[in-house]
Amino acid sequence: MSARSIATRYFDAWNQHDADAIVATFAPGGRYSDPTTGGPLHGAAIGENAARLWSSLPDLAFEVTSIADTDDGAVVAEWIMRGTNHGSMLGLPPTGKSVELPGIDVVRFDGDAIASVTGYFDGGVLPRQLGLQITVQPHALGPFTFGRATAVEGQPGRVPTTFTVTQLRAADPAEQDRVVERSRQIVMELCEQPAFIGWVGVVVADRMITLTAWDDAEAAKLSLRDGTHKEAMREFFSGTLGDGGYTSVWATDRMNAAWVRCPACQAMINHASRSGVCTCGATLPDVPAYF
Repeated sequence: MSARSIATRYFDAWNQHDADAIVATFAPGGRYSDPTTGGPLHGAAIGENAARLWSSLPDLAFEVTSIADTDDGAVVAEWIMRGTNHGSMLGLPPTGKSVELPGIDVVRFDGDAIASVTGYFDGGVLPRQLGLQITVQPHALGPFTFGRATAVEGQPGRVPTTFTVTQLRAADPAEQDRVVERSRQIVMELCEQPAFIGWVGVVVADRMITLTAWDDAEAAKLSLRDGTHKEAMREFFSGTLGDGGYTSVWATDRMNAAWVRCPACQAMINHASRSGVCTCGATLPDVPAYF
């Protein structure tokens, strides 16, 4: 079988969404890598990587626009990957947007099987096309570790009396994606609860932390025992989710007044004490959400 035919069979398996067929094109010990894999993948991990991409882009397809043999026996394939984001990506809800990613694969062979596939493309194209922010920052610098955060802002004027804090450590990036998706489902359920005020989720290295504001302590406690949160706790204790963590409920000791700056005289004013009107007579901005 020619090298070009093997490479074509590999791309056909991608377009058929057949993870086993993709893996079957590789020789024992064969490897796959691209800018998103964090290093070479081997065996079943190659198929799992493809399956994660299909779950985010269910109609994903590759168009091979050119393919050529090299002098050292490799094949270079230029392609365009297209798909529509109908599934969660990076733990975020689907956007419904279409993406188009150009790239190149260098395919090397071991007999009638693939020894390696190395993909080259701009890893920022998909996030930008999906409307996602791209922040360039180190993973760690000295005593500091960096990550990302998401917030659901509460309604102005509602004062938190209770906070729930959770922390979970993920075993690997794939598990971290599962936890992020679980968190998204939990927050969607919390938004339906009258006592819920707001939520912040933080991911730093393998640490995943959530902080939720409530105006009723009992409702906060009950939230840990119902719905998707209850299911996630069951997975945690059964050994199928996370390497460790905790949940907790915190009562507010003191919540000071909300201050706003007057747009006319620039004075900082206690909004509640002035009933929304500055001492200069100007109307004050709306009080910001406490959380």
